[in-house]
Amino acid sequence: QVQLVESGGGLVQAGGSLKLSCAASGRAFSYSAVGWFRQVPEQEREFVAGIRWSTGIIYYADSVKGRFTISRDKAKDTVYLQISSLKPEDTAVYYCAADSTAGFTAVRTTSRSYDYWGQGTQVTVSS
Repeated sequence: QVQLVESGGGLVQAGGSLKLSCAASGRAFSYSAVGWFRQVPEQEREFVAGIRWSTGIIYYADSVKGRFTISRDKAKDTVYLQISSLKPEDTAVYYCAADSTAGFTAVRTTSRSYDYWGQGTQVTVSS
């Protein structure tokens, strides 16, 4: 069982930056990928970025390329999402999730591929 806890969300003006953290406990990210998703009310969760834990392979959604940076700290079992040049349309609840299925080399981008989810952290961008 993996427990994920996000932190770092908040209210920020457009153009600002935030760094979200996803700390894992219960089992290390030994063979998983970790993804960041976001969701606004009445919409499906949207994949934004993911990283394969062992290889460091990264994938970004086109909508965030160049502004979002995902990274991991294996020693701390933590994944980060640096968000820069924030836009009002980035306002959402941001979730991290762990994909525990072995055997993939790429980052999977569908929410159903992820087994464990954090509780989410709200990011609000004011114009």
